[in-house]
Amino acid sequence: MGAVKGEGALDGGWGWMIVVASFMAQFLSFGSPQSVGVLYPEWLSAFQEGKGMTAWVGSMVSGVALISSPVCSACVDNFGARPVTVFSGVMVAGGLMLSAFAPSVSFLIFSYGIVVGIGCGLVYAATLTITCQYFDKRRGLALGIVTTGTSVGGFIYATLQNELIELFGLEGCLLIIGALALNLMVCAGPMRPMNLPGYYLKQRAALQRTEEPEPLYTKPTAIIIDSDLKTSPGSTDNVATVKLLIMKEHSEMQECEGERKGQILSCSIIARAIKKRMRPYARYLCETVELLQDRVFMAFCIAMFLFSLGAFPTVLFMEDVAQSGGLIDGIALIPLVSIVAMATGIGKLVLGVLADMRWVNSLYLYALTLIGSGVALLLIPVSKSYLGLQVLSAVVGFFSGNWSLTSYITTKIVGIERLSQAHGILMCFGGFGITLGPPVVGWYFDWTQSYNLAFYFSGTCVVVSGLFLFLATLPCWNRTSEEGNSPVEENVNTSQQPTLDCDKVASVA
Repeated sequence: MGAVKGEGALDGGWGWMIVVASFMAQFLSFGSPQSVGVLYPEWLSAFQEGKGMTAWVGSMVSGVALISSPVCSACVDNFGARPVTVFSGVMVAGGLMLSAFAPSVSFLIFSYGIVVGIGCGLVYAATLTITCQYFDKRRGLALGIVTTGTSVGGFIYATLQNELIELFGLEGCLLIIGALALNLMVCAGPMRPMNLPGYYLKQRAALQRTEEPEPLYTKPTAIIIDSDLKTSPGSTDNVATVKLLIMKEHSEMQECEGERKGQILSCSIIARAIKKRMRPYARYLCETVELLQDRVFMAFCIAMFLFSLGAFPTVLFMEDVAQSGGLIDGIALIPLVSIVAMATGIGKLVLGVLADMRWVNSLYLYALTLIGSGVALLLIPVSKSYLGLQVLSAVVGFFSGNWSLTSYITTKIVGIERLSQAHGILMCFGGFGITLGPPVVGWYFDWTQSYNLAFYFSGTCVVVSGLFLFLATLPCWNRTSEEGNSPVEENVNTSQQPTLDCDKVASVA
């Protein structure tokens, strides 16, 4: 099936098939990583490692998925969502099955954390990119439905993995979950691209080129004169012979100079080819610098880092918090991880619908969810009952549904043309936060033998992220910058500070 063209393909039609396929892709890929809290106690008892060390497994799988977002987005731009999703199915399934034979936590960090994490990152980039391409006016609702797949997967997989561990053990559970992940290849089928990806455009251009390219360098021709000149003493042809010898010597000198010039020309051609190859990378680097210089986008990235640093440990440690506090023996029929996942799915849908309303500012809505989630995290150490943990888990999960707003807000800030690049940078910030969060909380527990200080740290980070984003995006900053820059000051500033022109930088490079 070829590419879909035309504005009529937006906000409906085949776009809803894209939503269903993307939903199932996130369900199958993120189901186990989102419910990794069920596997965490099993790994603790199986390998007898510290909680800080074992927490690297759960943090790496989600952290790597987001840190690798720039590379994954570049893969989607060049090859399209369908091939990337097929390849991700192989990686997710292979990593899960390989984890069943892990001899140590270090091996789990590689197989479950890195291999499965990269596969999840490819799925995440592919599904969000193609969904944004097919929807404009209903983009918030579509993204909310798609990203709900991770929450539904976490809810179902938490109970499913718990039952599979009871029936087949930890190894059998991972093998069965890995086999289910192979269905990601089926989800890739409906993902028809709106436009042909960059790699296929280059291939088609190469096939359509019928004329032979001009040679980069043509060796100068030399005049060849026979060296066997027969003359006799006193002959009148001596003068002509001497002239021919002089002409031969002159032609040989021209040939040597031509070879030297040819070598210099070849070096210049190689240098020009290298500059041409490096030009897209220089342009990409320049555009990245421009994005990071945007105040709103940079504030959004910092808020994403702090939110990921504080909120993600809740999913991983919530079961262990209940068991360590003696609030429950073993894992409940509906684990706390499932409650978080179910509430997150509801939050994604509700927040996605709110974002599409004209009177709602999506940035302020996102900041409000950060503050609410941080307050709930600060109340977790105060809760002394399992029911209280269930309620707080639901609150944290609902506000964590703001992940459905990330692509929507990024599109509002930078536009649909730069969505893939900007979203990759944003997810990279979030990935570093997710990678560092659970180990920090685990180390706090190993140090104090209590989760209280760890959750106070996590809640403070999330509250600070919400307040920082709210203050950094206030309209008063725009008025201050406009009033502070008079025409004379603008001329002085422009004369002292050179502007950043991507095309000029790329052409120089």
